[in-house]
Amino acid sequence: MALTIDYYFSPNSPYVYLGHARFAAIAQAAGATVRVLPVDLGGKVFPISGGLPLNKRAPQRQAYRMVELKRFSEWLDIPLTLQAKYFPVAADEAAKLIIAVDLKDGTEAAMKITGAVLRAVWVEERNIADESTLAALLTEQGLSAARLEESHSQAVHERYEIDSQLAIDAGVFGAPSYVIDGEIFWGQDRLDFVQRRLARG
Repeated sequence: MALTIDYYFSPNSPYVYLGHARFAAIAQAAGATVRVLPVDLGGKVFPISGGLPLNKRAPQRQAYRMVELKRFSEWLDIPLTLQAKYFPVAADEAAKLIIAVDLKDGTEAAMKITGAVLRAVWVEERNIADESTLAALLTEQGLSAARLEESHSQAVHERYEIDSQLAIDAGVFGAPSYVIDGEIFWGQDRLDFVQRRLARG
């Protein structure tokens, strides 16, 4: 029986970016269903779980983060701009756009626009808090421009709130987190374990 993976993430995270394409390939190969769940990590999840925004973390943690990002970028052969021009960047509008696409166009399209948003931050150095950037990304991915207006709807706002609460209820504390039958796998470096779990069925 195919499994469902709850994919909790923030669309401005470099670790989500590093794992996104691999995760999509792993899920597809296993025939798993993905629930695309962008969440308010900094505003809702961190305050409950003890996480801190990057600029409030100890200098040692900030320095080591840069070392790890460089290591993973090189190991995975995935381009990543360590000092991205538009980071830190607010992710709420991009998250809501992904939800709007998910609601109208489905999971595959939501995964596609998520990948484009992540690449925009970490490779193309574009500002995902800017509506003109989001509009351009929709066009580039062959998606309807109407999704941008729909991303401001009450239905999308409520879904964003619900998904963020679902993350809290599931025990999620960081991104990306992949949850399978209540079991959390935190971080793109846990994707090997996700793959093994899916193989067990």
